[in-house]
Amino acid sequence: MSTIIEDIKARQILNSRGSPTIEVDVFTIDGFGRASAPSGASTGRAEATPFPEGGVKEAIKKVEESIAPEIIGLYADDQQEIDAVLHEIDGTENFHNIGGNTAYAVSLAVADAAADSYGLSLYQYLGGSMNSSLPYPLGNVIGGGKHATGRATDIQEFLTLPLGADSFSAAVEANAMVHRKLKKILGELDATFTGGKGDEGAWAPNISNDEALEAISSACREVSEELGFECRVGVDVAASSLWDSERNVYVYERDGVERDPGEQIEYILSLIEKYNLVYVEDPLHEDDFEGFKELTSKSRGCLICGDDLFVTNVNRLQRGISIHAGNAIIIKMNQIGTLTDTWKTTQLAQENGYVPVVSHRSGETEASHIAHLAVALNAPIIKTGVVGGERIAKLNELIRIEEELGERARMASLRV
Repeated sequence: MSTIIEDIKARQILNSRGSPTIEVDVFTIDGFGRASAPSGASTGRAEATPFPEGGVKEAIKKVEESIAPEIIGLYADDQQEIDAVLHEIDGTENFHNIGGNTAYAVSLAVADAAADSYGLSLYQYLGGSMNSSLPYPLGNVIGGGKHATGRATDIQEFLTLPLGADSFSAAVEANAMVHRKLKKILGELDATFTGGKGDEGAWAPNISNDEALEAISSACREVSEELGFECRVGVDVAASSLWDSERNVYVYERDGVERDPGEQIEYILSLIEKYNLVYVEDPLHEDDFEGFKELTSKSRGCLICGDDLFVTNVNRLQRGISIHAGNAIIIKMNQIGTLTDTWKTTQLAQENGYVPVVSHRSGETEASHIAHLAVALNAPIIKTGVVGGERIAKLNELIRIEEELGERARMASLRV
């Protein structure tokens, strides 16, 4: 059995928004791997550069002319060496030359090929045969901000987390039930609502933030009563998109409100208390480490999660850890570029009590790799939507993994 890389190919495909992205195939003597890169609408300033100047076509050229000659002949199961080569070829800190999405697709396709060479599922290859915990699905059911159009909510995502579920399959069904119940509730709140959805399949009604929170709380209560286990509410504020740095205020255009940093913290705390929120992502802008520290110290029973704040970056996470800013981190591999870098950031988070949340992007492909990453990384939460083919692909893959694990399958340990 050999994992020597024989060939690598790249092509342009479309993501769920119809935008071009890169897909990479890696061929070994005994295996094949394929990976495609997602993209986000709400992105952190400190993320890896998605593509080189020239876009996807230039990225493909980089794979063919710069990356393939250096990687062909190497062993696919030497992931650290492969990823080190990608960094060496690029020569910058943020993959400015080859693109973070290019590095993502190559790095993950190599791992996929190595797993196939050994006849293993990707989660088994990366995490070992003893890995048997499944993440809780965090699902976006009402969307606004940059994920919707018109007079949608200022807060970008309203989420549901089925904390009480004893199986992944039950958890997925709970989120789907919340989504279905919300259609009726939202129709009663918004006379103009016709079932429109945002980028991630979440409903996109013309209602206020408070109305959205009341609606999702009501739907979660109904589902909890029907299924007999607890479903909790969360939000992704995406506060960087609300932040006016010149005037130092958060601008809620839909609700007609402006809040200074202190008022923003008090507002978020009031939402946590009023709606018993279990999860708040990016409640403050991407450089407000001190604000995250204050909010984390004042909140109880709620995950304060950094996405734009940390961008899956070891150095930014270490800065947060040093002052106790946040207690959870979004893990998006294409924010940092390679599987090795993603692994290091996740490990640092876990060693310091931060909850890693493996996440999709708003512009997704149908690839299911992050389902395997969530299991391999022992992440207790996966954020990957509720409906839509590119979201369902990840959820259905985790249902298959649960079946494959059989009696060993268990839900992850998650303390909030």
